[in-house]
Amino acid sequence: ALPTGASPAGKPWHWLPVRTLAEHHRSRVLDHLLTLGDPDRYLRFGHVASDEQIGRYVAQLDFGRDEIFGVFDDRLILVAMAHLAFDGEGGLAEFGVSVFQHLRGRGIGARLFSHAVTHARNRGAHSMAIHIARENTAMLSIVRRAGAQISFDGADAVAQLGLPADTFGSRIEAIVERQAADIDYRLKLQVLRLDRLWPNLLSKRTLS
Repeated sequence: ALPTGASPAGKPWHWLPVRTLAEHHRSRVLDHLLTLGDPDRYLRFGHVASDEQIGRYVAQLDFGRDEIFGVFDDRLILVAMAHLAFDGEGGLAEFGVSVFQHLRGRGIGARLFSHAVTHARNRGAHSMAIHIARENTAMLSIVRRAGAQISFDGADAVAQLGLPADTFGSRIEAIVERQAADIDYRLKLQVLRLDRLWPNLLSKRTLS
């Protein structure tokens, strides 16, 4: 689970480490998406994607062109991720997000969205598009608060959010957040290694 000191459901954390994912995280992304149940797959993809469809989606992820972000718990399980895809010209970015069901209502989706907005601006995108299932009220609320224009078509909604130009501040923000998230990840990794090593140390001490 995520840290127990997190804010109550419905209240976002003041800060949440969001790590930029790379090629070596591809298997983690696959594991995360395959763990999603049918309702969550519908919310993420607009349909109940099969394991095979998810596999093809993950295999086609371009970690060099797009930006993929993730939130890891204390056991380094990828519990939330976002995909910020760019068109050929780079002016339009498309955002998709998934959060494990038991961790919803804690501001993770909003944090990933805010993080993606900063990175889209810094990449020169002038707008973001977000495809949302009509019943995904949490995501609809997030994009509405951001000022997006939303249009509905049956069970689907499309939100369009205009983006301001990047600034020196937005670039520094991205750098600082990336460094902080990397430090957080390394600390969690060290703690996890110690947790795994500790029983062996105790066993050796008992035998001696």
